[in-house]
Amino acid sequence: METVLALGLPGMTLLLVAVGAYEMRPKRRPSKLKARLSSTYLDEVTAFLYGTKRHELDHRDSVEMTLDEEAQGAPPLGVVDLDKGS
Repeated sequence: METVLALGLPGMTLLLVAVGAYEMRPKRRPSKLKARLSSTYLDEVTAFLYGTKRHELDHRDSVEMTLDEEAQGAPPLGVVDLDKGS
């Protein structure tokens, strides 16, 4: 049991490298997912080992959820004439 626990983190690190190498291979069709599995796994392992990383990830999630009201309007499709009111 002690051997399994002792080799758990190095084994997961090797698995992370293998998954990262698989994700970096050239693809015929690009994925629509922005976050890769290996980067998510690396963030979670780092958050497990360092408590400050958990706060950073929580802050990043909360910033993504905030509204950016300045960039919500789309530019007009046609010509805008302020003198005519159109």
